[in-house]
Amino acid sequence: MTTIDSAVEPARQTPFFQRPSTRRWLGRLKMLASYSILMLFALLFIMPFVLAGVSSFKSLPDIAANPTSLRFDRELGSPTLDGLNQLNNDRIRVPRWALNSAIQTGSVTIGRVMLATMAGYALSRLRFRGRWLIFSAVIAVQAIPLIVLVVPRFLVMKELGILNTYWGLILPLIFDGFSIFMMKGFFDLVPHEVEEAAAIDGASLWQTYSRVMMPLVKPGLIALTILSVQGTWNEFLHSLLAAPSNPDIRTLPVGLALLRGAFGESNPWNTLMAASLITTIPMAVVFFTFQRYFRQGVAASSAKG
Repeated sequence: MTTIDSAVEPARQTPFFQRPSTRRWLGRLKMLASYSILMLFALLFIMPFVLAGVSSFKSLPDIAANPTSLRFDRELGSPTLDGLNQLNNDRIRVPRWALNSAIQTGSVTIGRVMLATMAGYALSRLRFRGRWLIFSAVIAVQAIPLIVLVVPRFLVMKELGILNTYWGLILPLIFDGFSIFMMKGFFDLVPHEVEEAAAIDGASLWQTYSRVMMPLVKPGLIALTILSVQGTWNEFLHSLLAAPSNPDIRTLPVGLALLRGAFGESNPWNTLMAASLITTIPMAVVFFTFQRYFRQGVAASSAKG
């Protein structure tokens, strides 16, 4: 009897919250609470986009009467395609603005990736006088607020005669100090033995850069491409500055911003909501499609530090 009591006594003395079964249930409850909080915040972030999508198919009286409702009021003429039908007229030229944004984004991304990779490789691997001075200047550029450069950039574009042209939209955005700094960090992660092996095999400098080094920094290229596409597509200040008086080369952010003030208080909110979705959806598709590569690029860039 004493033996049985001595075997049962430790189990009775085990605190409730330290029992294995209790720990499992607490772990499940903790995980459930964490996912519930994450889902709540996800819904808070998604709701404005859902509301914009629903408002795109509402009539203007319905939007005025029920601005935050996700239901259609049939008595007020909802749902309707009036908002989508007004995306291309004399004042609202969303297809043209989208084309301009696509041209600007594609050209800037290609030019920025080419320039940043070549400059990053040169600053990382080549030894020449003034290398650190150039790299310091690239870093110093990042410390200057963009608003300070508005007037000088406008004067330079005016002197070059590229205002109100596609060249004005594209060329000033190709150079980006952060992109050069980012790619230099990726090239610094590649061991020097790789280049030595390529040199022993008889590879030239260009062959080493293009065929050996570039595949090794693929995560950085993908991350840089995503950042360039997203940043250029949403660019507003420079696009407004480069095309002050030519509506034919306005981009989507500029066109929508100027459009809202053009109608005074009678804004076509259903059309504006539809246009805002057209602006948002391409970037969402790009990010969710390549987010795995983007995370790999960010993780690789932080490994050196």
